[in-house]
Amino acid sequence: MDGEPRSAQRQSLSCADVTVTVDGPRGPVTVLDRVSCEFTARRTAVIGLNGSGKSTLLRLFNALVTPSSGAVRTHGVDPVTSPKDARSRVGFVFTDPASQILMPTPVEDIELSLRRRVRDRTERTEHAVQWLRRMGLSDRAHHSVFDLSGGERQLVALAAVLAVDPRVLVLDEPTTLLDLRNRLRLRELLDGLPQQQLISTHDLELAATAQHVAVVHGAGIIAQGPPEEVIPRYRAWCETGFPGEAA
Repeated sequence: MDGEPRSAQRQSLSCADVTVTVDGPRGPVTVLDRVSCEFTARRTAVIGLNGSGKSTLLRLFNALVTPSSGAVRTHGVDPVTSPKDARSRVGFVFTDPASQILMPTPVEDIELSLRRRVRDRTERTEHAVQWLRRMGLSDRAHHSVFDLSGGERQLVALAAVLAVDPRVLVLDEPTTLLDLRNRLRLRELLDGLPQQQLISTHDLELAATAQHVAVVHGAGIIAQGPPEEVIPRYRAWCETGFPGEAA
């Protein structure tokens, strides 16, 4: 990876022979095993069964997970040695918005994200309301977050991340809590964003909108390529069994 042009490093999310091992109740568990990948597409979808390692792969790129061995690069930055730099480049949206919404109302939560970028309080509020308007939630700006649906909270969390204009947007199963209307709204929003996007999802319709799809299974990436090639293979494996599984 060190031999790659710097421009390629800056634009890619890459792993070289990465292994992640964690402590389990019965001893060490290998979550990812010698994974190598380089994601350069504007949108990459990561698909796979529950527990396959999708979320762990995503979290490597903003230093939420540290590799046991191997090398990770986030637009040329090593998240292990420079975690702050990696996190400044990556906006991460978790599956459960409760894990990242910190303030009592949507507008206050987005204002919190903007506190270092926008010093003026009035201007900060205006920016926050604009983001809520883009999410279709301007009428909920001053409501308690506990009065919002799960899908509305997810959109608030996304707005708070986008407000700081990250280079990379990483979303961990973003449509899980969304109804059809908000799912379509999310897809339209993502289509209009300039950021490189890395998305783990069970929503194969969303995955089909990516330029590149990777299948994670058995602690590794077992297939990757264009969605029209990879998604049918994944569907077939879900029906008949994955490579290496007993019949």
